[in-house]
Amino acid sequence: MNRVIIVTGGSRGIGAATALLAGARGYAVCVNYRKNRAAAETVVEAIEGAGGRAVAVAADVASEAQVIHLFETVDQALGPVTALVNNAGILEQQMRVEEMSAARLNRIFTTNITGCFLCAREAVRRMSTRRGGAGGAIVNVSSGAARLGSPGEYVDYAASKGAIDTMTIGLAQEVAADGIRVNAVRPGFIYTDIHASGGEPNRVDRVKEFVPMKRGGQAEEVARAILWLLSDEASFSTGTFIDVTGGK
Repeated sequence: MNRVIIVTGGSRGIGAATALLAGARGYAVCVNYRKNRAAAETVVEAIEGAGGRAVAVAADVASEAQVIHLFETVDQALGPVTALVNNAGILEQQMRVEEMSAARLNRIFTTNITGCFLCAREAVRRMSTRRGGAGGAIVNVSSGAARLGSPGEYVDYAASKGAIDTMTIGLAQEVAADGIRVNAVRPGFIYTDIHASGGEPNRVDRVKEFVPMKRGGQAEEVARAILWLLSDEASFSTGTFIDVTGGK
């Protein structure tokens, strides 16, 4: 079977590492991005340079119309999706809840929660054996913050990832009989560009001493957990989580 994967937010960080590893393992890869086409094309070129197939597709997962366009584009360019990695997510400047605006909360929740639901919906419509599909697997990228709460920094982001944990459990049970497995990874303090979005590019170095392993993680370490959950080696795992947090 032709294995086709969509990695949302695939142009950088954990998404890029996942797209590259998926390409190396034989998937045809859709590298989804919102704005940075050059970064997405760099990932595509790396996959193709290693003999794989890949396309870059622009879509803001917060937009239902753009999510539909994303999946329809992949249908035409690569074939029916068999794996989805719900990786796209945002955070904003570190602040306490008492300072957060409704506009900020809506931006965070629409991208991180609604976007994940919309992409999962489109994937299920294509994968479900009840709808004539061949089955498949979904991995949601949650966060260790869902368990820790991120007080004083990103309680809104942490709450959005808590919602993803609950969605993972519920959707896994809903579609298990339709040939679809749904799992999640919870990255901890990982060296990626997302920390700059919160105003502290070197955040991992500041907090790594609180991690039992005394270091931050690499995007590739998260990608390996994602690819395992997508693989046949995880064939009896659904509704479950891998914490990639160094013990935190």
